[in-house]
Amino acid sequence: MHWLTPEFLLTALIVVLIPGTGVIYTVSTGLLAGRRASVAAAFGCTLGIVPALVASIAGLAALLHTSALAFQMLRMVGVAYLLYLAWGLWHETGAFAPTTAGEPATAAPAHGVRVLSAIAIRGALINVLNPKLSIFFLAFLPQFVPASGNSAVPYMLWLGGTFMLMTFVVFIGYGVAAGALRRRVLSSERAMRWLQRTFAAAFAGFAARLATSER
Repeated sequence: MHWLTPEFLLTALIVVLIPGTGVIYTVSTGLLAGRRASVAAAFGCTLGIVPALVASIAGLAALLHTSALAFQMLRMVGVAYLLYLAWGLWHETGAFAPTTAGEPATAAPAHGVRVLSAIAIRGALINVLNPKLSIFFLAFLPQFVPASGNSAVPYMLWLGGTFMLMTFVVFIGYGVAAGALRRRVLSSERAMRWLQRTFAAAFAGFAARLATSER
């Protein structure tokens, strides 16, 4: 695996560390729903990378890059989904469940499998419905594929898998750190409401940026 160069690892780490929709989703989940939920969010966001990786390998990302209609359709669905998350946070419904009924804001909720699965699915959809992620992989990964006569698919899979592993580890770090701050930050209902609306505004901002972005 000599082709896993320091340049690739450093570039991938920088990309993963930059706060985006996945990071904000994981951090907000950690703060509002606890560390266990943040791990589910990190897993979901990482899982959502798989379709983009497959699309880049299969050439479907090139279709998004060249077809304005395909790109616009997927982008609008992604925008609508981010707005849905923002609406759920603002109105304390749907997208997040900071505490269970009758539970203090500073407690660590004991989420069941169904809730954790829903959190993971929401995280996955954030990446699945972002057409720019597929285009990013199409532009990013081939730069680090060795120039040889061999098939590029195995290299793309290893590079993509490495990127996903880095994403999962970094996102867990973000989420667990946020979960650890839960007791300090959410010491009052007013602070919780402020945080929810701040994250809602962040998701609305991401939706606006996606809606106005170019291919």
